[in-house]
Amino acid sequence: MKEIIQSRAFSLQTPSSDELDGIVAKIVHRCAGSLAAKAFGSMLSTRTTVHEWMDILAKSNICNDRTGILPVLKLSYDDLPSHMKQCFAFCAIFPKDYEIDVEHLIHLWMALDFVPLEEEDHPETAGEEIFRQVTWRSFFQEVKQSPPLNYEKKDGMLCNTTTCKIHDLMHDIALSVMGNDCLTVTDKINDKKSISDPTRHFLSCRVGTQLDGFMKKQPSTLQTLFCTDVDFLSHLSEYNSVRALHLPLNTRHQVKSRHLQSQHLRYLNLSGNNVITELPGEISMLYNLQTLDVSFCRGLRQLPKQMKYMTCLRHLYTHGCTSLTHMPPDIGQVASLQTLTYFVVGTSFNCSTVAELQNLNIGGQLVLDGLQNVDESQAKAASLGNKHKLTHLSLKWNSDANEVQDCHMKVLDGLKPHGGLHMLRVDSYKGSSLPSWMIDLSLLKHLTELHLIDCSECEVFPQFCHLKALQVLYLEKLDKLRSLCSDVTLMIFPALKELTLHDLESMERWVSGEGNDEVTFPIVEEISIENCPKLTSLPDAPKLKVINVNEGKAQLSLLAIVKATYTCLLSKLELSVGDKEATLELDPENHESPLTELSLGGCNFLFLSSPSQPTIGFWKSFGKLVNLEIKNCSGLMYWPEEVFHSLVSLKNLEIKSCNKLIGPAQVNGEPRPTADQVLPHLSIILIHNCGSLVELFSLPPSLRSIYIINCNKLERIWGKEDQFGTPCDGYASSSSVVEQSSAQANHPPPNLEFLKISFCGDFAALQNLPPSLKSLIIFECHELCSVSGQLGALESLAIHGCSKLRSLDSLGDLPSLECLSIERCKRLASLPGGGHGSYSALRKATVKYCPAIDMKPLYKLDQQRLDRLEVRHLSHAHSSDPHEGAKLREPKSWKYAIPRCQDWAIQRHRNP
Repeated sequence: MKEIIQSRAFSLQTPSSDELDGIVAKIVHRCAGSLAAKAFGSMLSTRTTVHEWMDILAKSNICNDRTGILPVLKLSYDDLPSHMKQCFAFCAIFPKDYEIDVEHLIHLWMALDFVPLEEEDHPETAGEEIFRQVTWRSFFQEVKQSPPLNYEKKDGMLCNTTTCKIHDLMHDIALSVMGNDCLTVTDKINDKKSISDPTRHFLSCRVGTQLDGFMKKQPSTLQTLFCTDVDFLSHLSEYNSVRALHLPLNTRHQVKSRHLQSQHLRYLNLSGNNVITELPGEISMLYNLQTLDVSFCRGLRQLPKQMKYMTCLRHLYTHGCTSLTHMPPDIGQVASLQTLTYFVVGTSFNCSTVAELQNLNIGGQLVLDGLQNVDESQAKAASLGNKHKLTHLSLKWNSDANEVQDCHMKVLDGLKPHGGLHMLRVDSYKGSSLPSWMIDLSLLKHLTELHLIDCSECEVFPQFCHLKALQVLYLEKLDKLRSLCSDVTLMIFPALKELTLHDLESMERWVSGEGNDEVTFPIVEEISIENCPKLTSLPDAPKLKVINVNEGKAQLSLLAIVKATYTCLLSKLELSVGDKEATLELDPENHESPLTELSLGGCNFLFLSSPSQPTIGFWKSFGKLVNLEIKNCSGLMYWPEEVFHSLVSLKNLEIKSCNKLIGPAQVNGEPRPTADQVLPHLSIILIHNCGSLVELFSLPPSLRSIYIINCNKLERIWGKEDQFGTPCDGYASSSSVVEQSSAQANHPPPNLEFLKISFCGDFAALQNLPPSLKSLIIFECHELCSVSGQLGALESLAIHGCSKLRSLDSLGDLPSLECLSIERCKRLASLPGGGHGSYSALRKATVKYCPAIDMKPLYKLDQQRLDRLEVRHLSHAHSSDPHEGAKLREPKSWKYAIPRCQDWAIQRHRNP
């Protein structure tokens, strides 16, 4: 603790006297942990005299109060300048352990006037300094750079996202300071008082009538409205004072002009809303708006035409708006614009060209799409070379366009960026060579990521190994690329960490030239190779951790990968081989593999109907394997129990789309006796889309979760007769299989907590479920007739689309049940609990389209308890399923058919 305080306290100074150093020992006793030590040390770093240090020490002893907040931390907050107090206290709006996007947090501070400015200051720079100072004092923690998901996709975010969290103790300080001025409502909150008082900053992740009433009572002082899962558009026009607004992702209505009446609005976030097709033109009249985020609004076709009048707009997030066809005219007149993440060049007369970028000092990410609509003069006029704050640049042509190759090269040459670029992506470029600024590499010396995609006509490429700062290299559909480097003595990629090679039909060597293939990747950690049919070897990569190989023929030998000395750190291997005739090389030796994750696609040679010793010997290498995925393997016909005996560390098993998998191995056409339980540490098993599967293998007691999806022939999970009593009428199973199941006599996992079965058509009975079960989900099992077990620990029960299920009485009282969802079970006559359940723990209840069900157990609950349910959908309990259509003898059901008839008539009128 003393070392932490000293490192912070003396980071900006050296102790001016031994007395200062001596005070540290007294301070240590006031700190209850490293957080307090960091906060205390940061405070002392700006004090230089003994008197100031003693004053801080004295205050730390008297500032305690009834909140229980650690005095040192409260003192650290009191020591902040007033504007920093405001900025930090606002963060009480986020729930505890919430991952905060730092960039958007600064924009929220700006919207609420929390960032003081001096003349000619940029608010973003001032906000970043506030965040840095408050983080230094330990109010923010876990500050990290998160790479964008699926960066190779052509519509996503290119830049890393900076996020942070707030320690729970610091969050308590923010809450105590804000009081009623800030309110956060989550699903776990049950207290009505918490949403009864007016507030200034409001965030909600909750749905319900209580919240609807709260929104109606909010006064005109509400400034921040941040809701992620609530439809409140009907009240939105009443909040004229709102400055920061985040509309919910699942808003079911278009955003209309009447919803956006506040002229004070400075921050508007509509991101991720797939319903929005266009924004109201009145958004252009939000003259104070600073931030507009419509990222990943995939249905958005156009932006308001008059955006040129939004003179205060500084940040426009449009990445992921894949339906955008053009940018509004004169976008270059928005002189304050600092961020424009996606710019698509249209073909109409009334839209902006890339020349509009000339006078915009944008930074961060820029994606330029539709470059087939750009000529050389417009490209040069964009002046990308003058945009020194631009760090990530993506240049994309339409891959279907058939322009002259010279035109592509002239446009790319005209879009020459500045020399400080971090990431460059060129997509669907059809020039035969690259411009000089990409070949001589002098402009790319700071480049850390390079993506070249679908440059099918290009014959000349950069010398990739000369990019000394390059960390990520992604190459896809470069039809004429034959190697990464020219023939020199030794090629080293000193900084490369991720290498992706996809659809490189001509690449056959790492280095061009005969007899020299010495290329090394000293720190590369991930390599992905897909459809590179001529590449037969991996390079030297001593730090390699992840390999992904997807090929038609088994060119890269699996055994070579497992045995290679340079893969001693390898932890994950994804191997997909489509060749059904491929064989595995014989290998009498066992090589212990460090792999913990293995994903196999195809790879029939690893699962033979008559396993040979070499194959089993190969599996003995994987004693450290924790996760195993097998998919699209037609060679897997029976559970490979001999293989399973070798996987002593396996915890997660996934079997997907193995259509010939039946179950336990057979002898003379009959299931052979099941061996002892295997996979002693197995925790999760997922089986998806295995259409021939009848029965699982002998499951170990360690199992906690089972997912079985779309296995239409499944008859049982555990092979024991007393678990599947007498089948219901109309259900006939194979007598020979049933007799054998008695002989197997495997006990169910005693500690199973989660069971999900869905789209398993022949599954008829689920009996004697283990009492440890906490969650049971059954979807679309149309032959299921009975479910039984004393499930005293069950917390969540969902049964949908089980048309032959008649009763749930045999499940017991379910005293722990919190979430109940029963839908489309038309023969079900009773709720679980046999009419005796008290539902004392119930929080959410949904019963729909179960016309025969008895709802009395729920209705017997007193009205107050019913009102306390967070979710309650019971009004359609006895209704017929509208998706089944009208029935001639049931006139009440005709109403469900009328809309469809109308739709059909309209469609026929439009397309006669």
